[in-house]
Amino acid sequence: MQPIDLPSPNHAARPADTPIDILVLHYTELPLAESLAILRDDARPQRVSAHYVLDLDGALYRLVPEERVAWHAGRSHWRGRDGLNATSIGIEIVNLHGDLHDYPSRQIAALIELCHEIVARHPAIVPRNVVGHSDIAPKRKIDPGRRFPWATLARSGIGLWPRGTCLKLEGDMQAALRRFGYPPAVDVATSDIVAAFQRRFRPSLVGGIADDETRMLLADLLDQVDDRLRLEKGRNGLRLSRMLQRVITKT
Repeated sequence: MQPIDLPSPNHAARPADTPIDILVLHYTELPLAESLAILRDDARPQRVSAHYVLDLDGALYRLVPEERVAWHAGRSHWRGRDGLNATSIGIEIVNLHGDLHDYPSRQIAALIELCHEIVARHPAIVPRNVVGHSDIAPKRKIDPGRRFPWATLARSGIGLWPRGTCLKLEGDMQAALRRFGYPPAVDVATSDIVAAFQRRFRPSLVGGIADDETRMLLADLLDQVDDRLRLEKGRNGLRLSRMLQRVITKT
């Protein structure tokens, strides 16, 4: 994609030798012009920015280079780490409220294309690490909202979506949510984290109760994560075997 460059002064250097491994999707909650103004305003008491802003018609604006830190995540946690700005890329998607307004098909098609490009540049962004702001900041944030088409993205190879093939999860729900990536129940209650999970993976019913369907969805997603880890382990083993074979052949 060819973005329109509108540089924001609100950015910082990334830590050395730290891979970019998280992609965070937001909605703007404001129209395009107001959003661009805020994200490029260096006089605000709390300066904010994002790497990209995606308009309703699919037009793409680049505000911060990917090699720099943009200030989009705020207080955040995913997979055992806090403060995710340093290792993430943030996309602001123009939508006034993702619980109330659908995302146009042209906008989503452009988003999918952009996400594929970003993941290709940063292969450490595994499917589990494509997240919404509500995933990494439960209760505090609700974007990109219940009308965001996560399933469409997953069918296009971006992020994860339940396959509907697992029995319900037994045992500690909070521990299982943390295993997937969600934060501990420290500043928020477990029910808030369950609600964030439902907002993402069962938007038709968000109540914060870990019912049987919610447990089945989480078990399905953890199974997909385990499948990927087994696949990666197998690939690494195959690479090692080939390397050893080459060494034996040479000697």
